Amino acid sequence: MASWSLNEKVVLITGGARGIGAATARELARRGARPVLADFDTEALDATAHAISPAALTIEVDVTDLAACEAAVERTLSEHGRLDAVWANAGIGSLGPLQFTDPRSWRRTIEVNVIGSYHTVRAALPAAIAQRGYVAVTASAASFAHAPQMSAYAASKAAVEAMCNSLRTEVAHHGVQVASVHPTWIDTDMMREADELPSFALLRASIRPPFKRTYPLDRAVKDIVAGFEQRRRRICTPKFVYLAHALRPLMTTQMFERDQLKVAPEMERIFQQEVAEHGVGGASISDRVAAQLDQASAT
Repeated sequence: MASWSLNEKVVLITGGARGIGAATARELARRGARPVLADFDTEALDATAHAISPAALTIEVDVTDLAACEAAVERTLSEHGRLDAVWANAGIGSLGPLQFTDPRSWRRTIEVNVIGSYHTVRAALPAAIAQRGYVAVTASAASFAHAPQMSAYAASKAAVEAMCNSLRTEVAHHGVQVASVHPTWIDTDMMREADELPSFALLRASIRPPFKRTYPLDRAVKDIVAGFEQRRRRICTPKFVYLAHALRPLMTTQMFERDQLKVAPEMERIFQQEVAEHGVGGASISDRVAAQLDQASAT
């Protein structure tokens, strides 16, 4: 596959303040691209932007607001005159049995991960089409591997993968290529925060290799940047996730679910205990996501 030079390419990245988005932005800049970082977390956004030379353009945006996403694209075009690629990477997670988890957190996960991705891509498409560019959306291994207590996150990631599959055929004649990005457990703030939730920690302990392991951030960055350069339709990281994706029909068979079926009752008991001690919100999401949820509710 022919390489797509990243030099001077303008790439709008939502969820660019932290984690995979921030680290990939730094590597894209190192290869000559001009990342534009959009995020709800302005403090982390500024810190990440100033770690890139020259400092990246930053835009505060709540991706659940279509007008805000459209304004972010307009700001990008005003500053750089073009938009070659957009990566809808903003995402959050909530945990807990569907019957007992915090409804507000469950709904917000769908709003950010699904509606936010739609808003981001829709706002950027005209500019991406003008450049015969590239669209990427962060799905996850969770788009096809659906663990207990991850109903909101799994549903959101399955939805955005389906969105990418549909969009890919819609815009192919415009010269635009579309990717879904499928990381497994990657060493980020989001992953470390999730591991602090006791029921999730029990789930992680029950998973068999190679899905059990948390993988280094730089490995994900390398795979994602290579995927961008090759304009891949699917970017999996680490590489074994490609095989898991191909075998996805097996993921919902009793054979593959046996370990999760064993651990689910104890996960539910632990979650209920956490609810009793910390409230349903404290049991369902991290303190950082809870603060963002409160901030979003106040605006």
